[in-house]
Amino acid sequence: MNGKTVMACLDAAHASLKEHADEIASLDQAIGDGDHIINLLRGMDALAAMRAQIEADAFAPALKLAATKVLSTVGGSSGPLFFSMLTGMAKASADDADSAGVAAFARAFAAGVEAVGQRGKTGVGSKTMMDVLIPVAERFTAMAEAGASRQDVLDALPRIAEEHMLATRDMLATKGRASFLGERSRGHIDPGARSSQLMIEAVCAYIARDEA
Repeated sequence: MNGKTVMACLDAAHASLKEHADEIASLDQAIGDGDHIINLLRGMDALAAMRAQIEADAFAPALKLAATKVLSTVGGSSGPLFFSMLTGMAKASADDADSAGVAAFARAFAAGVEAVGQRGKTGVGSKTMMDVLIPVAERFTAMAEAGASRQDVLDALPRIAEEHMLATRDMLATKGRASFLGERSRGHIDPGARSSQLMIEAVCAYIARDEA
């Protein structure tokens, strides 16, 4: 595992976000500022432009490098949140002797999600990206502790992400601009939950293809 792995995962996420850009924009226009996908794609474009630097680094330093670029290029609330995600993962990976196994990835992902929660001061039920990230991290951790195979994990996590993304439709927003809408925030999928779900799905699909 190295910077090339990090860049390949970022590429997969980037491609999925571009493919669904109009959908995410529509979701955000309904309950948010309408700039969520614009900000994300700006950050992804910046990361693609520094491909050589990321690919030349080891896994944890590559994540940290990507985090720094995200913080400086992604606007709105997404920049600091994804910075926290990548930084949390980088620190956990650097501290983990087993940096390539399922359990190590589960620990890194959980650390990243925890960092996002601390930054955003929110959790499950708030109609945010955390409604996807937390359940995925919890299932990932549980499967790793149970000794699940990498393929079983790659099959399960996208399903968990989709299930919890769809569940945000009926939630009342309590964070961000959507919270100003009150009851009118119900009936809409959260754009941050959708973009998070798409990125998780894309990364899992890439890893599954790479190991096939």
